[in-house]
Amino acid sequence: MTNHKQKFGKHSCESRKVVCDQLKKKLFQQKSLFTNETKQQEEALLASYFVTYELMKAKKALSDGELIKNCAIKMAEAFNENKVGNKFQTVPLSKQTVTRRLEDISNQISNNVKDIIANCSYFSIALDESTDVSDTNQLLIFVRAIKEDFTIFEELLKVCSLHSTTRVTDGAKSMTGTISGFVGFLRQNQITVPTLHCIIHQEALCAKSIKLSTTMATVTKITNLIRGGNRSLTHRKFLTLLEEMDSAYGDLLLHTEVRWLSRGKCLVRFFELRHEIATFLREEVTNSAELQNDLEDVEFLRNLAFLTDITQHLNVLNLQLQGKKQTICQMVGFVDSFRKKLHLFKSALDKNNLLHFPCCRKLSEEEEEGLEFRDYTEIIEDLSSEFDRRFNDFESFRPDISLFSNPIHCDIESQPGHLQLELCELQCDPSLNTSQVTGIDFWKLLSPERYPLLRNWALKLCSVFASTYICETAFSSLKHVKSKNRNRLSDVVLSHILRVATSQLEVDFISLVSSFMKPQCSH
Repeated sequence: MTNHKQKFGKHSCESRKVVCDQLKKKLFQQKSLFTNETKQQEEALLASYFVTYELMKAKKALSDGELIKNCAIKMAEAFNENKVGNKFQTVPLSKQTVTRRLEDISNQISNNVKDIIANCSYFSIALDESTDVSDTNQLLIFVRAIKEDFTIFEELLKVCSLHSTTRVTDGAKSMTGTISGFVGFLRQNQITVPTLHCIIHQEALCAKSIKLSTTMATVTKITNLIRGGNRSLTHRKFLTLLEEMDSAYGDLLLHTEVRWLSRGKCLVRFFELRHEIATFLREEVTNSAELQNDLEDVEFLRNLAFLTDITQHLNVLNLQLQGKKQTICQMVGFVDSFRKKLHLFKSALDKNNLLHFPCCRKLSEEEEEGLEFRDYTEIIEDLSSEFDRRFNDFESFRPDISLFSNPIHCDIESQPGHLQLELCELQCDPSLNTSQVTGIDFWKLLSPERYPLLRNWALKLCSVFASTYICETAFSSLKHVKSKNRNRLSDVVLSHILRVATSQLEVDFISLVSSFMKPQCSH
């Protein structure tokens, strides 16, 4: 005690307080330094998630992360921002790291999709399959879910890579076949659900039924003769000719069978350049006498003009049917509109009225006595019959579509019994009667308390997938993701990339960063 007093007794209370303050300050500085380091690690991790997400949205390679990082560092140096460059240096973006970040993002999206399905009012699925660059069948399954407020989600549910022999083949029969197709498998397992063949595929099959395949084959043959395969010299000569003749178009278009709009675009370009093509064949291409004769034959030119016009009308319909989150009512409405147009076209051609056939009209005007196109009414009739036959499975939805489109003026007694009383209320509701909105926006206005059955019925109808358009867009992404130069992606990684690339859901990057207790910086 005596020694203690001798050693410390001389310190006053004030001096002891100064010592305590210095210790506190030192501890705070150490804690602040630790906090700053942790913050920098979190920021670097967050940046790596951001970059990974953008890479996958752009369908770029996993190894491109390092390239992005190096570019960012060089830009910082160019702006003399060395501190910023040093921060970029800490962002982990190796191929392995980007793969892990991708998996985290994909898993979060997948969990969110499962939550949406669990809490939605109704959902439907769309399935389609195609073969990738490594000859592996890829089956894509998308889900369309609708919430009580009529918010629609369309998300990738599953990618199934089918390496072994499958019981289905590429094409519509693999999905709609009643024996060996997907629909048949459902029935064999006593699963009863409404099924529809993609409305856009149906339209494309109707277009193929037009009996002018010989004309299309000639167009394809001439196009390939000029710019197909290894004919680069011939192609360059043709481009020079077009430039010399001051043509409206600079080149022919190649026809790709799998592209919905390809045939129409190819035909329009060929028809507009028919004179230049004839001149080129005559002057530059040997052994093309037969093809030259075709381009001078009135019958061939009539077929070409009509095929171009009717294909363009079909392309307009195809474009209307494309797009995400469309309701079955909208899409059937587009088809019904085209079927009415077909009756109009037939009536016009019966009188040789070419108002709706611009190429036919142009060709006819080039002849002094004009040209007759009345004989093409038979093709219009056959096309109309094909539409009736192929869209027959949508007829079961016709009463629902009619009610959905016009609930204010529908015949109540012909509607389902459980909806009739609420329809009486609805048709006498002043606020709804004066509303200018239509379609799904109208049904959003219905009070859940006053119209629970009608809202539930509308939600169910709006949940229906009427096409596999979303699958087709995903297949386009697949071609970019898994190409000849990137054909060794594992099935799991491919699934993660497609999920992130196609998703419309927001990613909670902060929660991803928070899930890491000790995020590591790149060294």
